[in-house]
Amino acid sequence: MTDLPENLFANPVWHALQTKHRHFAISSGEACRYPADVAPFAAVAMPSQTALQSLHSLLVPGEYVWLIGESYPAVPELSWTENLECLQMVLPEQVVPPTPSPRIVPLSSADAPEMVALTDLAFPGFFRSRTCEMGSYYGVRSDGELIAMGGERITLDGYPEISGICTHPSHRGRGHAASLIWHLARYHRREGLVSWLHVSAENHHAIELYVKMGFTVVRKVKLHRICRND
Repeated sequence: MTDLPENLFANPVWHALQTKHRHFAISSGEACRYPADVAPFAAVAMPSQTALQSLHSLLVPGEYVWLIGESYPAVPELSWTENLECLQMVLPEQVVPPTPSPRIVPLSSADAPEMVALTDLAFPGFFRSRTCEMGSYYGVRSDGELIAMGGERITLDGYPEISGICTHPSHRGRGHAASLIWHLARYHRREGLVSWLHVSAENHHAIELYVKMGFTVVRKVKLHRICRND
């Protein structure tokens, strides 16, 4: 059974920005964030008022970011506008990915406008113009149109997150999402990495797919959407 170490995954954005993604990190004191065109995620070392005030200095007026964590103290400079409960799921090492699909093609920054447009159909605002720089991304095309995609997002030492899994509504039900996930999982296995992901606790269809593929739930986490007031 594969597990996700609590010390990393209770605060994965912080640890990613201190290690594998430190080249993205914008930091102040005990707070850090991704650039706005990369991802809407930020983190603090500890859920303290001092750290949150440092985070305030990293945001422009009216900007929002998402923090992962159980709870945070109130500070007058920030508003807490939304909570999202998510599951962290991991692919156990005993699960064997099936034969690859020949239809999957690599994606690059040149494909970013199409990737943003596709993901905005499913989860608007999370995928930005440079999100594809966070890891490797792949897609499926039909008559030249990008109809499905997926890749890597929050990356920790030994643990790349599978994310951005999205299929155009007109092409759902054909196994594209599973094929893309397996494609990423095969690569991770070859490199000795552990595949994991976040999924909204309300997204029952996606959870059903991931469980069917062999992913297991490790823990629940909360995402907090916060906004700079001034």
